[in-house]
Amino acid sequence: MARIGALLLTLLLASCGFQPVHGPNGAGSTLQNRVLVDEPDDRLGFQLVQRLEERLGRGNDPAFRLAVDLNVAEEARAIDPEGDIRRFHLIGTAAFTLSETGSGTVIRADNIENFVGYSATGTTVATLAARRDAQERLMSILADQIVLRLQASAL
Repeated sequence: MARIGALLLTLLLASCGFQPVHGPNGAGSTLQNRVLVDEPDDRLGFQLVQRLEERLGRGNDPAFRLAVDLNVAEEARAIDPEGDIRRFHLIGTAAFTLSETGSGTVIRADNIENFVGYSATGTTVATLAARRDAQERLMSILADQIVLRLQASAL
């Protein structure tokens, strides 16, 4: 019975045009090592580009160019009775555009947003370390979201 269900599911997916991202001619192979990400302006941008290149590879002879406009805001989320802020959220937004290198034709443009939190309950050094860790996690999350959106789009 389980085999029949698996066979039906496979046939159903095949009939709807389902194609694995990393399969032959999938969007993952179309982008791998073929995307040049614009140079970053700051440390957060560098972390974002580093994660994007980990996922997409480095475009030595790129067919595509990826431009990312990054914005990170910090919000106080928890204030104790003495008025001290004990928790922060970092909210990151990234507007990205994938275009062909030769013609400049835009293939995909989109916006993503996500957030991470960190605590400010320890020493100043611990709070700074927690903030940097949160920034790194946010850049990783945003980069992963960008790659997923690009791979999900039909190129």
